[in-house]
Amino acid sequence: MKTYTYHVSGMHCPSCPILIESEISDLKEVTKVKASLKKNTIEVEGNFGSKSKEDLAKDFNEILKSHGYTLSEEKQKIKIKWSEFFIAIPIALVFIFSFILLQKLGIVNLVTGSKVTYGTAFIIGIIASVSSCMAVVGGLVLSMSATFAKEGDKVRPQILFHVGRLVSFFVLGGIIGILGATFTLGGTGTFVLSFLVALILLILGINLLDIFPWAKKLQPALPAFLGKRVNNLKTINHTLTPLLVGVATFFLPCGFTQSMQIYALSTGSFLTASLIMFAFALGTLPVLALLSFSSSGIHKKAQSGIFFKTAGLIVIFFGIFNLINSLVIVGIIPPLFNF
Repeated sequence: MKTYTYHVSGMHCPSCPILIESEISDLKEVTKVKASLKKNTIEVEGNFGSKSKEDLAKDFNEILKSHGYTLSEEKQKIKIKWSEFFIAIPIALVFIFSFILLQKLGIVNLVTGSKVTYGTAFIIGIIASVSSCMAVVGGLVLSMSATFAKEGDKVRPQILFHVGRLVSFFVLGGIIGILGATFTLGGTGTFVLSFLVALILLILGINLLDIFPWAKKLQPALPAFLGKRVNNLKTINHTLTPLLVGVATFFLPCGFTQSMQIYALSTGSFLTASLIMFAFALGTLPVLALLSFSSSGIHKKAQSGIFFKTAGLIVIFFGIFNLINSLVIVGIIPPLFNF
């Protein structure tokens, strides 16, 4: 038995260690694997025979490269591609100004006051679906697709997974809304939760820019064991497994999902919270559905850096948008600063 430690590049959120551990632990010679987001490392223990540490790194990279991760024996210096901002900033500005214009004209009322409405939740869902935060969900979809495809069942498991995901986000989102009403949050409580949503979005946006490695340590997450339990559901060979996994994705450690869950809590309404979470899940549907029938991923493309920086700027905008409107509602700043 030998234990090796490798440095990992490409980790951005609490979902990443779960995905890496899941992929590496599937290898028969590996007995234990532990990934650390804080240290950007992975510790692997197993009976590797005559394979050297370098040989194992090549094997692990073959498995992880499709998810956007790279292992190395030595710590790699992060290279920031500032040139990508020359394209990302104009694209993000066009989207942001279009958003504000359409909202002001009342053509597309995506945000009202300090509230994150269905259109905003849908857009955040789209961004989340192609971010590293959804890596575990994408991995689950691909894993189940491959497993059931071998048995000749290609379509039904995918339908069950996505139906389970949409229904669970609607129902569980509504339950969160009821909890918010039960606690009677009041104006101060609602402001605190709205502030947390804005803060989480800002952290997520900064992480997508990939220029401040320390920022990913600030991102809140559900306990890691929940994500691991959900990920382990894929090994259960049962007809309803895809449906169960779809339901369980509600509890995965994705910052985007958590920001919407916190907002759902602040609504104090079953229907409003249900529709917010449903709109978010609906936004993630196109990319996740594509993953059901394809192994393609946005992180593999040459333009992925530009895309993530653009998405990061847009998410930061939503964070600032929500923050400013929340401050206006409680009277901390005058409406003059409201969008």
